[in-house]
Formats: sequence, C-alpha cells, structure tokens
Amino acid sequence: MANISIDAIAGVQPAQSGKPEDWRRFFGFSTDHKVIGIQYIVTSFFFFLIGGVLAMVIRGELLTPESDLVDRTVYNSMFTMHGTIMLFLWTFPVLLGISNYLVPLMIGARDMAFPKLNAVAFWMVPVFGIILMASFFVPGGSSQSGWWAYPPVSLQNPTGNLINGQFLWLLAVAISGVASIMGAINFVTTIFRMRTTGMTWFKMPVFVWTVLAAQIIQLFGLPALTAGAVMLLSDLTFGTSFFDPAKGGDPVLFQHFFWFYSHPAVYVIILPVFGIFSEIFPVYARKPLFGYKVVAVSSLIITGLSAVVWVHHMFASGTPDWMRMLFMATTMLISVPTGIKVFAWVATIWGGKIKLTTAMLFGLGALVMFVFSGITGIMLAAVPVDIHVNNTYFVVGHFHYVIYGAVVLGIYAGLYHWFPKMTGRMYSEGLGKLHFILTFIGTNACFFPMHPLGLQGMPRRVASYDPEFAFWNVIASLGGFLLGISTLPFLLNMIGSWVQGEKAPKNPWRAIGLEWLISSPPSHENFEELPIVISEPYGYGKDEPLVSNPDKLEVNHATS
Repeated sequence: MANISIDAIAGVQPAQSGKPEDWRRFFGFSTDHKVIGIQYIVTSFFFFLIGGVLAMVIRGELLTPESDLVDRTVYNSMFTMHGTIMLFLWTFPVLLGISNYLVPLMIGARDMAFPKLNAVAFWMVPVFGIILMASFFVPGGSSQSGWWAYPPVSLQNPTGNLINGQFLWLLAVAISGVASIMGAINFVTTIFRMRTTGMTWFKMPVFVWTVLAAQIIQLFGLPALTAGAVMLLSDLTFGTSFFDPAKGGDPVLFQHFFWFYSHPAVYVIILPVFGIFSEIFPVYARKPLFGYKVVAVSSLIITGLSAVVWVHHMFASGTPDWMRMLFMATTMLISVPTGIKVFAWVATIWGGKIKLTTAMLFGLGALVMFVFSGITGIMLAAVPVDIHVNNTYFVVGHFHYVIYGAVVLGIYAGLYHWFPKMTGRMYSEGLGKLHFILTFIGTNACFFPMHPLGLQGMPRRVASYDPEFAFWNVIASLGGFLLGISTLPFLLNMIGSWVQGEKAPKNPWRAIGLEWLISSPPSHENFEELPIVISEPYGYGKDEPLVSNPDKLEVNHATS
C-alpha cells in the first residue's frame, strides 16, 4: 500500500460551498433522516429546558427545611413531571435524534429503511409532549404518582373526572411506547439490511453497535411497559382490576411490568453514550480504539443481561430471598461487560496525544462520573445496602449521576463533536469550555450531596425535611441553580454558531468514519455513489484508506 498522509485517510478537505440552509424543512414532514435527527434534537432540548425549570423549582423548595415555596400537591406534580419529561421527552428523543442523523451515514446508507415510519415516529413526540403538558391544566392538576406510577397511588381520582392528570400521563406514556417501538423496528432493520458494500459486522463503528444493542432492548422490552400502561389506564378509566388491590388486583404485578423495561431502559440510554465515548476518545487521543471487537460485542452482552436484572428495584417489595439473591448476582454480573468498556477507553486514552476540545472534556467528565455511578450502583446491587437506603436520597444521587453525570454530559460531547457535520459551522471553543466547567461543577455540587443525605436517612419525594439535613440540601440546591445557568452558554454557542459561525470543513477533527468523507452538512441522499469499505474503523496511524472510492462519494464536489 502506498504511503498516504493522515489527512488523506481522515478525509480533510477545504470548507464546502453550498446553498444556504432552507430552515423551513425543519418545520415540515420530512423523510430525510438528517432533518428528522435535528428535529428530534431541537424538540427534546425544548422539553429539557422545561424539565430543568421544574428541577430548579424543586431545588428551590428544598433550599429550606420547611415547605414554603409551592403547595405540596403542586410539588408532587412537579417532581412527577420533571422525571417524566427528562426521561421520555429529553434523553430518549435526543439520543434518537443523534442516532437518526449518524447511523445511515456511518453504515453508508442513503436513509433509514422506512423513512415515512421514521417521520411518523418523530411527530408522535410533540403529540405526547403536548398531552403531558396539558395535564397541568386539567382539574386536580397533573399526575402525582412519580414517573413510575405505582398503583394504588396512580389509581386515585379525587376529582371523579374521566379526563384527569393521571389519565393524560398514562395516555402520553402509551403513545411514547408505540413511537419508540416504531423507531426500534426502523433502526434494527436499517443496521441489518442497509449496510454498504464491505461494511461487515466488525467494520461497523462502535456507535452503530451500541444503537443496535439499545434498540433491540426497545424492541423486546418496551411492549411490557406499554402493556402495563394500557392495563393501568384500563383500571383507572374502565374499572378493571389488573392492579387495584381493592378489587383483587395485584399492584406488585405492575412493578414487574414497569421494571422489566424501565431498568433495561437505563441501558437504552447509556449504550449510545458508550458509543459516543468510543467514537470521540480515539479521535482526540489520536489512537485506535483499544479492543474494538470486544467493546463492540460487550454491548450485545449488556443487552442480554439487561433482561434479567429488573427485580433489583423490588428488593423491598416482599421479594422472596432466593429471588433477591438471584437478581443481586445478575445485577452485579452486568458490570463485567460495562467494565470492559471502561478499561478499553482508558487504554485508548493512555499515552495518546490528547487534544482537550470541548467534546473531549465532556467525554472525559462523563466517563469520570459514570465510573462513580458504577461504584454506587454495585453498592445498590447488594441486597442489604439496597434495603437500607431504599427510597432515600442515596438512590436519587446514584440515578442522577448516571442520567445527568454520564448520559447528559455524554450527549453534550456528541453534540459538540458532530455539530460541524450537522450544521456546516464551527462552534466557539471558549463558550464550549465555559459550558463544561459550569456543568461539571454544577453536576457534582447538586448530586454528590444526595449520597450522604441518603446514608443519613433523608427520604426521597418530600417537600419538607428535618433541619439536620439542611447543610447538604443547600449545597445541592446551589448546584442545581448552577446547572440551570450552565445551559445559557450552550444555547448562545449553538444558536449563534449555527447562524453565523465559521464555515466548517468536512472533517475538522481529522476523524475516521464514513460521515467524515462527505461535505458538512451532507447532501440530501448522503452519497453520490455508495462507499465500498475496505479497512477496519479507527485506523489512526495506518496507511490505509477507509474506502476504495473516496472521490466518488460527494454529490457536490465544488470546493472553496
């Protein structure tokens, strides 16, 4: 093989000239996976801001031991809606958006397998978002049963109205489930059937492996939650008795339906973030991903093990001792493939020529907080510890280190890394690093104090508490306010850069991957001629091109 420079391998070319963006296409029914991806991202971030405002009000209430900011009923509604919005309207949709944008590009396809189904699945998101928001304005207010909606609390209807907050909550969750199942069918089919010539399983980027693993969980686990929501809706509306103990129903049965999906749902969220880590660390360390095949396969191992861990959340629900021991072992076992990934990322970074861009900083910060959440997760997997801290702030702290510390910071890393590809513009590194500093400090200040609070016995889901817990709550609230402030430089950076930022070359990071071989942003159908893959991914330092036809991929070859 002739010597080829690293810039040639990475596809570094001058900035691309092209027509101005047509903003109207982002507000219509488009079947272009890239438009749908950005629609997901922007819509979910809108709901993220709403959920963040609710969180700041909650932390404002907890700033003092007394319940003196909002009514207790309103407080219960707010923490229910905060959790629901952050999960169903932020983390799931934004990761679907990133995956929608990248997967066809990464596997050398022109679009998703079912473009119209893809569009319909997206437009169901604002529909169930509006239904969820509408619950604030019905008599009695929105649901107050938490995002898990355990009966018999979720079966209470003090207003006696058919249309109440809990009804709208369940309806929205059921619609969300249907939309996610549609998306899962699309992703799995696309990855199985639409990979380009030469794109064998072990030439796929790890991000594609993680999306596949996550969507398989959606495909097989989500029907359980959707069915449980429909059955609970039937109990609430039509008087059936699936879960109503007053009519002979079993409320613990709902917990099985709920957690059979909702614990694996954590892996649905975190797996694509693992994929983001696996794409980002090799780029900014200028090294191949360590143990590529093992890292790829470990995602599917996590998928398999995720189906046998759900009772971990039910140790305090009268679970038999033999079942506790079994699910304690499976919950601890799932840390093995996860640990493999962590060791691979550390080995990739170790000794590399690290470039601390905003994306790399967020990736490293997310990795640090994921490791911390993994340590507390192993603690919670142990039956005695879990029972001791059940329903305390220790669980809340662990959960938020996963969801915000690892997932949200990982999402930010991905958005910064692929922002030039998505928009054709470069962002401000100064604002990006300010965003990282505020977010990293705010995350730790907000969620670390919850661990000592939980160990001291402070229960979760309360609006008032014993004054002995005041010190850590004040720190947590100040950290929460800082997290709210941290979104301002992000918004300023993203909006300002997209409108008038410096034009981006097709590959500003000298990364390796099919998405970096075409213009920024890509043309409508991505490739003029589908790529023919001839080498493995992550070939930093190797004199091998990724594809055999790099000069025939772009629709518009004009350069400035």
